[in-house]
Amino acid sequence: MTDPKPVNLDFDLPAQPQSLVKLAALLREDDINLNEIGALIDADMSFAAAVMKAVNSPLYGLRGRVQSVQQAVTYLGVREISAIAYETGLQAAFPAVPALVAVWERASLRGLLMGRLAQALSMEAWGAHTAGLFEECGKAVLYKHDAARYAPMLAAAADDAALIDLERDAFGVGHDEVGARLCEAWGLSPAAVASVRHHVAIHSTLRLPRVSHRYICVLSALAHTITTDPGQLDEVAMKLAPQAMLDQGSLLRGLHRVKENIDDAIANG
Repeated sequence: MTDPKPVNLDFDLPAQPQSLVKLAALLREDDINLNEIGALIDADMSFAAAVMKAVNSPLYGLRGRVQSVQQAVTYLGVREISAIAYETGLQAAFPAVPALVAVWERASLRGLLMGRLAQALSMEAWGAHTAGLFEECGKAVLYKHDAARYAPMLAAAADDAALIDLERDAFGVGHDEVGARLCEAWGLSPAAVASVRHHVAIHSTLRLPRVSHRYICVLSALAHTITTDPGQLDEVAMKLAPQAMLDQGSLLRGLHRVKENIDDAIANG
């Protein structure tokens, strides 16, 4: 039996939904119109349903139930509402299968963590939030490309570093690079693309690549640590902060504030 030939997965990348294309155009405007964004989301049944479900969940910590998309935009702001729409559009581009449920659950929490960390540290939060949402999207692309071959390796790999070795042997490319290509195709910021492309190496080595806006890479590693090994959080932050020229004290304060808020929301949920 011959070894499988590497495939060019550019042809397997799903197109960005038109609703997200329109939303991205609105987000690029200097004077963002909340009413237009609310109306766009409200006009898409799947986006509107996802927004209403998310905004009334404990993670968002609102008192009382939100009754409309426009009300949700007012309470949560453009970034978090738009991120919910992006999350919904991303999931809809792939099969709704049990094998990917954990991928999307991690994406939702990681995106929220990275966006709120960026906001707490006065950094650009939209790029951080979308980077978190798309971090593992390459797994969904590979699953859609060849579920029969990919599902067993997704289930068997001990961690993402081991999974990438299996992916490269089978497909000639890992989910980190595939995810970065999808981010580029969907118009995410270069900083978000770089974080998705390098996240597996960053998580395993705690060394940042030579890219601009390294802070998103830092937030990726911190979100990963919060969700996998929170006892190491301070140590990870102290190692990464100097590499991105971030103040260690400010990073730790913002980090713990956001983690406490998320922990409280999850406990109450």
